[in-house]
Amino acid sequence: MPADNTRHLRAVAQRRTEQTRRRAVTALRRMDTAGTPITLHSLAREAGVSRSWLYTQADLRADIQRLHRPSTAPAAPPERQRATEASLLQRLHAATDRIHRLEHDNQQLRDALARALGEHRIADILGERSGRDTPNGKSVKLVGPC
Repeated sequence: MPADNTRHLRAVAQRRTEQTRRRAVTALRRMDTAGTPITLHSLAREAGVSRSWLYTQADLRADIQRLHRPSTAPAAPPERQRATEASLLQRLHAATDRIHRLEHDNQQLRDALARALGEHRIADILGERSGRDTPNGKSVKLVGPC
């Protein structure tokens, strides 16, 4: 008749349960101290335990609900990374200056295009152009300045 190892198996299972519980409680305290968002899923991941096991632990579930911090609000950047009012104003002025330069460049390009189209149209009217710009020699309808 084989030996009865039941008490040894029970002892091992009891130690395993205690270790699992200790990991979960330690992880819960660590997350609470660090200000980490605490949910059932995040605690299970942090402690290395299953969510189904956590569901069976009424006291831990109650602690999770009590300490639950939603992670929907974005965390504020550290103080040293926050923009000052002066730096924001400087960025605004730089962006405004760039916009003015680009608007000026756009206007110059529109004027140059209008002149080129006008010269092109005059050349067509006076017959100074011998060929067409299109590959099949057909004329294209030109549009005036924008």
